[in-house]
Amino acid sequence: MEPAGARIEAALTRALSVACGPDHDGERRGPKRLGRAMHHAVFPGGARIRPRLALAVADACGDDHPTLTDAGAVAIELLHCASLVHDDLPAFDDADTRRGKPSVHAAFGEPLAILTGDALIVLAFEVLGRTIPVAPERAAALIATVAGAVGAPNGIVAGQAWECEEAIDLSHYHRAKTGSLFVASVVCGAQAAGADPAPWRAIGESLGEAYQVADDIRDATATACEIGKPVLRDAALGRPSAVTELGLRGAIERVEGLVAAGVAAIPDCPGAHALRALLAAQSQRFLPKGLSRRAA
Repeated sequence: MEPAGARIEAALTRALSVACGPDHDGERRGPKRLGRAMHHAVFPGGARIRPRLALAVADACGDDHPTLTDAGAVAIELLHCASLVHDDLPAFDDADTRRGKPSVHAAFGEPLAILTGDALIVLAFEVLGRTIPVAPERAAALIATVAGAVGAPNGIVAGQAWECEEAIDLSHYHRAKTGSLFVASVVCGAQAAGADPAPWRAIGESLGEAYQVADDIRDATATACEIGKPVLRDAALGRPSAVTELGLRGAIERVEGLVAAGVAAIPDCPGAHALRALLAAQSQRFLPKGLSRRAA
């Protein structure tokens, strides 16, 4: 079987080639700068944690329709990339770098960055829509799951909107802004493989919150070079932060507890052992290296 990383990159490349690659006659269709901006937003990627999680859950459940699995994983990653493009805009984080390179608005301008994020969102659902002939019922379930993870009241759009409220519930904020796509990842993995998604939700909820708490820790303790984007943004923008609410030690303990809960929630399935090992390995990447020494 193709390694997960290569499988994800190949599937993303296919998706982008449809939206902004050359046509049959060799001519690039659509605005060239938009195509370049979309590619810039997606490649090279970060850890691809969300699509890796979707593939791992599908594999643990049998993965009898890899085309569906790939579509779900790609859609989630495209939506994640779109959220980063919009999150970096001056109206939000005003971040000039992302993944160690210029953010999309810094490289291509603010108007094109807005359109790039919009185009990636539409592309995500186009990718899912093309799988309907493969397995209509499963594809419909994937579309509904992904849509719920993006919009209101509990998707990433709602998560961003919490920052516009006078009072913010930190748990609700984390659950929507980051947790929703983690939940969608595990649920889509199960749905693509024809398994009951209900027992898998708790994994996504725990890992999603753990990742967001870890992101708060990275913002407060890491350097821009370490994480490839500006730091200390939560304090500068007056945003809620697990570090502010729990302290650094408390936030680290929260991450460790949530990861342990996520691993413990893996239901009995043929691939449970391999999935536990994968989650343990991936969670090691949540926190900056050497953080325990700094905390001490």
